Amino acid sequence: MSELTPEQVDYFMGEAIKEAKKAGALGEVPIGAVVVQHGEIIGRGFNLRERLEDASQHAELQAITEANRLVKSWRLPDAQLFVTLEPCIMCAGIIQQSRISDVYYGAEDPKAGAVHSMYHILEDERLNHQVHVHQGIREQESGDMLRNFFREIRKQKKAEKKARRAAELAAQETPNAFAEK
Repeated sequence: MSELTPEQVDYFMGEAIKEAKKAGALGEVPIGAVVVQHGEIIGRGFNLRERLEDASQHAELQAITEANRLVKSWRLPDAQLFVTLEPCIMCAGIIQQSRISDVYYGAEDPKAGAVHSMYHILEDERLNHQVHVHQGIREQESGDMLRNFFREIRKQKKAEKKARRAAELAAQETPNAFAEK
């Protein structure tokens, strides 16, 4: 179990939020993550699924992969993962397999969360490793970032639909120059 102070927890979640903002700036779902070991960030990541056209490119995977390379091991004992959204099934599996000791997450994911919302993979005693989970860290900020992102997506789609309809109406109203008289 981690020995982080509340100030450290807030700081590292702030770093995960910075990563999420990078994803959002690229048009990706704004989810960010950092891996911390011995009070130092050893891995950073943000969603890259759309850009890389790869369903596995979640923030957690990016951060864990970077941390694995840095420590030259697939094991990350005494490491903590900070992520802005509750991990999905795939990410929970990677976290568990990496032997990360603690996960701190911001917003819950009621549709795909595998830590508390739908499943409890990280604390399942049938598995050979359990992870201490700390939920709701800067939850409002993490959730607002996601809600705002999806609100903008819906707004863009609505504007595109309206523009298509207007173009279709204009095409119907424009007399055909080649029509017989």
